[in-house]
Amino acid sequence: MDLVKIGKFLQALRKEKGLTQEQLAEKVGVARRTVSRWETGSNMADLDILIELSDFYKVDLREILNGERSSENKNEEVKEAVRQVAEYGNEEKNVKRKRLNRDFIIGGLCIVLILLDHQFGILSLVFRAPIDSFVAGALTGLGLLFEFVGFYNNNHEISLKQRKQQLLMRKSFES
Repeated sequence: MDLVKIGKFLQALRKEKGLTQEQLAEKVGVARRTVSRWETGSNMADLDILIELSDFYKVDLREILNGERSSENKNEEVKEAVRQVAEYGNEEKNVKRKRLNRDFIIGGLCIVLILLDHQFGILSLVFRAPIDSFVAGALTGLGLLFEFVGFYNNNHEISLKQRKQQLLMRKSFES
């Protein structure tokens, strides 16, 4: 057993809880100097106190004796981090999908309005005034702009996915 490593681990656990050596000593019924000796690695706590510390810090006794968190906990932390990243990715994907749908819908509506106006004079009827070529051109331009933005964002999203897949493939080959 590496007493110095165990001591540093006990010190890190105590600091995570926001306790001073004196406060911890009061909780476990020892002198502050005793806690100091555990943390410097010059002395080891009795087994009953180690069990009490493992319960208090909510860590496995083996972790205290090894002086580090076990790989099981690390795996859980990694799984949690991956889950959070996936959630964030899904939220980001939903926002992008909504924007893309909005762009296509607005662009499509503008183009349909211009086509209907050109064929049937719909806009002139709705606004009860003739629509001049400037307004028609502006609506056409707006419609095409939104369609272009939608296509660009869609292609950009596809190229990002391809780059991510290439990076993942490269990393899997390097491993």
